[in-house]
Amino acid sequence: MAYIELCKENFYHNLDQLILKAGAKHKLAVVLKDNAYGHGLEEMAQMAAEYGIKEAVVADNDEALRIRELFTNVLVLGDTPRIDKRLSYAISELESLRHIAPEVKVELKVDTGMHRNGISLQELDEALTLVKNRGIQLFGVMTHYRSADELTSEFFWQKKTFASVKSRVRQAGFDQTRFHSCNSAALLRSVGFDETIARVGIAIYGFDTLPEGFEKSDLRPVLSLWARRASRRTLRPGQRVGYGGEFTAPKTMKVSTYDLGYGDGWPRGDAHNPYVTEEGCRILGRVSMDYLSLEEEKETVCIMRDAARAARHFGTIPYEMTTALQPTLLRRIRKEKK
Repeated sequence: MAYIELCKENFYHNLDQLILKAGAKHKLAVVLKDNAYGHGLEEMAQMAAEYGIKEAVVADNDEALRIRELFTNVLVLGDTPRIDKRLSYAISELESLRHIAPEVKVELKVDTGMHRNGISLQELDEALTLVKNRGIQLFGVMTHYRSADELTSEFFWQKKTFASVKSRVRQAGFDQTRFHSCNSAALLRSVGFDETIARVGIAIYGFDTLPEGFEKSDLRPVLSLWARRASRRTLRPGQRVGYGGEFTAPKTMKVSTYDLGYGDGWPRGDAHNPYVTEEGCRILGRVSMDYLSLEEEKETVCIMRDAARAARHFGTIPYEMTTALQPTLLRRIRKEKK
């Protein structure tokens, strides 16, 4: 069946580059939510732990419990808080604070301008009073930037707003609380990183999403997608391939069917604007649920090595290309890059 390869060498190279920005290994919290952006939760967590990363970020309790033993702390972004010394929980609403046990490690998420979720600036003092009166452990205070990867000034006013949040938290007497706001883009464009941790996601997987105008980082894709030959045949001129027969053979061709389709998370795409694989083969006709066809005879072919290149073809972003890949695809770790 089709499978994914993870390049450990590239992953560690990316972490090396990010440490240059963060200043120390312990300041990186690897974001492994949503099956590690499609790369494989357990596989990426194990490699990160072997490298020496101590912090991770996940979407829910299920992900947290699968990797908790590998890290000193796992931040859960969206699930019911539970008492666990290795887990902390992002809290975005005042009402949630009224029902949390004091033993839970809480990280208040403050809305500094993204307006997606988070405690408002007007609610911050009330939230801190609730934390104090109920004896809740305020492990951290965090926010998220809405435009860190865009060439605008919004990043700076949001950063300034968060600086005022830090001041208010400290003035309220929380002098042991950690602060963090930087995602990958924010860290890459920062000079003199000065927070407790940076929550690095897309960059650890090899993608710098900053636009032209910023200094580009030397990041390398970790994931490559491979398919195996299921069958092969010789097409005569005029014979058509697949559903709708949208590709017509212009000549005698050696064509193989490979075991990858939209059921595996690969885009169906447009048969009239075919994707070209890493080895220079265009997909012939429509992608099926489980199969696609190429003018190729190799047993195994690399469909995607650079999700950013594939994303440009499909008019989307690298995040979507990788997170769409089904968890049922086999993932294997390769120590050396190809």
